Amino acid sequence: MTLTREELQRLALPLVIAIALIATGVGIVLSAGEGLRAAQARLAVAQSERRQNGERLARIAEEEREVSQKLDVYKQLKSLNILGEERRLEWADTINRIRVQRELLDVRYRVERQKLLTSVAGKPANVDFFASTMRVEMQLLHEEDLLRFLADLRASGNAYYSVKKCVITRTGQAAGGATMAPRLTAQCDIDLITLVDRAAKG
Repeated sequence: MTLTREELQRLALPLVIAIALIATGVGIVLSAGEGLRAAQARLAVAQSERRQNGERLARIAEEEREVSQKLDVYKQLKSLNILGEERRLEWADTINRIRVQRELLDVRYRVERQKLLTSVAGKPANVDFFASTMRVEMQLLHEEDLLRFLADLRASGNAYYSVKKCVITRTGQAAGGATMAPRLTAQCDIDLITLVDRAAKG
């Protein structure tokens, strides 16, 4: 089919418009594709930042939980008065008070030199556990006196009292009579344990 010059002139304008529209459409599609890729890139960055922030918050929450647990342990140790240096005067006062309150017949003791039990690694410094062995000799009317003495010692809270051994022997004296004579003798080795936080001390 052959078009005349007049027909070609009439078709020129619509053809130019069609080509312009096609070019515009292609430009819009390309622009939309670039916009989509840019949006996807921004989304990926935002998701990465959100993940990193989530991990950071999780670490902070875990650190807060650990600090809270350690603080609870510290408060418990503080309440037991076993942190820091030995309290030998308090130990002596405690034993004398128990002897008087329990009306014990005779209590003799000596506390040996402090020894390092163990050193536990910590941050920022080690925690050292010390023990001073207290050797106690008691005259008893019956076994219950010893059990009450040990319970009172633990309740005093001046150290952590760890009983290593107790040996009870009979004195051979018979019960009764005008005076209350001891029927038993107890000899005990008790570790008085304290701990020192080197970081807090420094």
